[in-house]
Amino acid sequence: MQDVLRTDGFYFEEVEVGLKFQTRSRTVTEPDLVGFCNLTWMTESIFTDLAHQRDGAATNGRVIPGVMVYALAEGLLTYSMERTGMAFLHADFNVKGPTFVGDTIHVEVEVLEARTCSKPGCGLVRFRCTVVKESGEECIIYEPLRMLRARES
Repeated sequence: MQDVLRTDGFYFEEVEVGLKFQTRSRTVTEPDLVGFCNLTWMTESIFTDLAHQRDGAATNGRVIPGVMVYALAEGLLTYSMERTGMAFLHADFNVKGPTFVGDTIHVEVEVLEARTCSKPGCGLVRFRCTVVKESGEECIIYEPLRMLRARES
């Protein structure tokens, strides 16, 4: 049997506590960093000044802002909420280690909580999203609470 290409995200009824899945991977590039810093005006020298790196501030390469890694992780997760995601309500966020230009990341996801909403047609789901580099090192862990559409809405 072949896997069917999923074009919609997970409906509330399809998630249960303990469900785990992993996204595709993505390599973070120099143009990604430059574009993000220009878009957000995040112009701190650690992100924009190569001399800063030569001074020993970032010995392993060009460091990526944590919020950029988070944004990339959310992009990798988009398919899981396509047409079913209704709201992003809250997140606890923890940077575990640096991410650098050239690192390849993916997101490992686990459902921690799933409960119905007071509003009909939806449910609240808390996920643990762990951003992992190709080396196996965790760089960010965040736990978003999202509102997902119910199939029966």
